[in-house]
Amino acid sequence: MKVLLVSANTLNAPYSVYPIGLDYVKGALSGAHHVRIYDMNVDPEGLADFISEFKPDVVGVSVRNIDNLDVSDSRSFAENYRLIASEIKAATDAPLVLGGSGFTIFPQEIMRECGADFGIIGPGEHFAALLDALENKRPLRDIPGVVTRDSKSYKKSAQWGGPFKRDFDAEANNVPYYIEKGGILNLQTKRGCAYKCVYCTYSGIEGASLSLFSPDEVAATAMELQEAGAHYLFIVDSSFNCDWEHSLEVAQSFKKHGLVIPWGGLFTPLSPPRGYFRKLRDAGLKHVEFGTDSLSDPVLSFYAKPFRKADVFRAHEGALEAGLHIAHFFLPGGPGESRQTLEETLSGAEGLRMSALFFFCGMRIYPLTRLYQIAVEEGLIESSRDISRPVFYESRLLDGLNAETIVRNHSRGRLNWVIGSGGEKVSAIVHRMYARGLSGPLWEYMIR
Repeated sequence: MKVLLVSANTLNAPYSVYPIGLDYVKGALSGAHHVRIYDMNVDPEGLADFISEFKPDVVGVSVRNIDNLDVSDSRSFAENYRLIASEIKAATDAPLVLGGSGFTIFPQEIMRECGADFGIIGPGEHFAALLDALENKRPLRDIPGVVTRDSKSYKKSAQWGGPFKRDFDAEANNVPYYIEKGGILNLQTKRGCAYKCVYCTYSGIEGASLSLFSPDEVAATAMELQEAGAHYLFIVDSSFNCDWEHSLEVAQSFKKHGLVIPWGGLFTPLSPPRGYFRKLRDAGLKHVEFGTDSLSDPVLSFYAKPFRKADVFRAHEGALEAGLHIAHFFLPGGPGESRQTLEETLSGAEGLRMSALFFFCGMRIYPLTRLYQIAVEEGLIESSRDISRPVFYESRLLDGLNAETIVRNHSRGRLNWVIGSGGEKVSAIVHRMYARGLSGPLWEYMIR
């Protein structure tokens, strides 16, 4: 079958994100099907012409994010997905299949919004089984994660146990776009998340246990990306260091294979083993993005984080001693947050030397999370409410103020304190720096 995979994500603030998920879907389909990828970032106007030329038998659309998670600059992408689906349906009678992390969170709502024929909840690799059933006219009911427009229930699919085959094409027409706009390509070393953070959807999307990729295979893919012209690699794991041994083996494989470009990723601020960050630095690590959330132990407990304030500072000092660029991401205003606990976080943040601090004030409420249950129990939302458009949890313990107001007042004059992602102003600065030939996330330039 001729299969068209469409990357529908067009958010480029603060930088554009390469659609790594479709590489894995393509890897699961290649050999049995003729697969092409169309990236809306590269040419947002040419989709209908591409469909007319390619004449696909099936069109799959990746719904990566449903919104931008930022209460200070909240944006829903649902309408954009609806418009893309309408354009596809006007151009072809081929079945429309939706998938991706955003779809997995809101399958019923997005199926209805887009008028799709089928959807894949969970790992996109299950698309291969759907195509096989369609091609051979077999029933769909036993295929993990597959739903139809007539489905009455939406159950998540089983975690994908492998093989994890990424089909990266250095000659694809979207690769130059990401090379020119920051030079960042992305890499995955594992799937799943064993943590149970109150707000997070990762375990519902990728599974609640870790599926570790072979370090040598990860490094071989990293070399492909480097040879394709990448200036920087971002590791998209939910937490790169949640398995200390595996992360060190990946770093060692980078060195063994000869990777020379820098890389960064998301880290949990756990107390690290001795010398951990120095070993990663020696393998090319440049940026550490800590999902810190709070510096109040009671709030960290409410958030069900696997660390406490002392761990954050030990992790921070370890990364700082290794000479790495450090950012901390906070989530003020969630369950258990009071004026006192927020002030504790803000005063504690003063001690996070030489780092960029990002404050996403208020938690986006998603299904599949404990936060959703808390919001229903507290009467903040009704269980029947459609929350596919952004809805945020804000603690009622903040003395009538909201977290954003408190953080803004505290952060005045501090260039390294940013509310949310910084909005259009920060995005414009980042893209001007990219135009001058710089690469990577660039938030280190805010640090003074």
